[in-house]
Amino acid sequence: MKIAVFPGDGIGPEVTHEAVRVLQALDLPGLTLFEGDVGGIAYRRHGHPLPPETLEMARAADAVLFGAVGDPSCDGLERHLRPEQAILGLRAELGLFANLRPATTFPGLEGMSALRPEIAAAIDLLIVRELNGDVYFGDKGTRTLDDGQRQGWDMMAYAEGEVRRIAHLAFRAAQGRKRRLVSVDKANVLETSQLWRDVVNELAPEYPGVTLEHMYVDNAAMQLVREPGRFDVIVTGNLFGDILSDQASMCVGSIGLLASASLGERETAFGTFGLYEPIHGSAPDIAGQGRANPMATILSAAMMLRHSFGREADAARIESAVARALADGVRGGDLGGEAGTAAIGDAVLERL
Repeated sequence: MKIAVFPGDGIGPEVTHEAVRVLQALDLPGLTLFEGDVGGIAYRRHGHPLPPETLEMARAADAVLFGAVGDPSCDGLERHLRPEQAILGLRAELGLFANLRPATTFPGLEGMSALRPEIAAAIDLLIVRELNGDVYFGDKGTRTLDDGQRQGWDMMAYAEGEVRRIAHLAFRAAQGRKRRLVSVDKANVLETSQLWRDVVNELAPEYPGVTLEHMYVDNAAMQLVREPGRFDVIVTGNLFGDILSDQASMCVGSIGLLASASLGERETAFGTFGLYEPIHGSAPDIAGQGRANPMATILSAAMMLRHSFGREADAARIESAVARALADGVRGGDLGGEAGTAAIGDAVLERL
């Protein structure tokens, strides 16, 4: 079991350290961990946010555990040298096209949600976000118009094959849950979304046990606040998925509790290769202070064991330990508590 650990910037090293402690406590057979630089620290050490040696390390691994990237001191760099290019580059180079982001309200945390407790308690959903297409990866640039004004432009595009593979994955995910799938688009105004909807409809007959619903992204954003319990699996494009998953984090109480998996088509001896990371950023304002909540990274490690190594029992042990720690009142500052990073890690370890 070869796992590449890329701590990154800000609080990344702190939260990945706690996740590694949890993995090591499980006594996993043949566990091998090796660490590489990504993001701002990689730029300072190697001159690039994703050095070749880091990329090769990822390719040689069975899975990647990723912390966070982002460094204000790098804001003035050219776009291709900024820390965020590390995660974008890894997704592209490793063929990771699907991002899975579960959002569930843990018992006892209903009051931390921005929603009424009785509404928040019903949240148990999975957002499946396409990663390789859409406006993030389209051509982009700035130009000067005839009247002298500057104009920025970004191209949004999807090929039907890209839509088909993410839709298949989402339908299969729904089959393993409550068998309800909502496809989110903006087909009333975007040609990209109309193609998206057409392809999803073409695939629906292959999954007769799954109920399919289409929803415009603005309505989906409203329904996530009004009635989040209606959702089971949401499938959507890169831009819409990025926004909706961050919105979902506030519905469950804290972005510090949300894990994610980025999967591709490559299979290893253990399962599907993937990259696992918390959805929060590098939080430079609290970096090095021992205040970051590592639970999202610990839960990302659980997702890694489930999807890339087929170790469902170990994944469930981690998730249960996190849930019991929360139920026992172990809370970081993001949840109104005073527990620090190491103390939260200790609490999870004690409950394994």
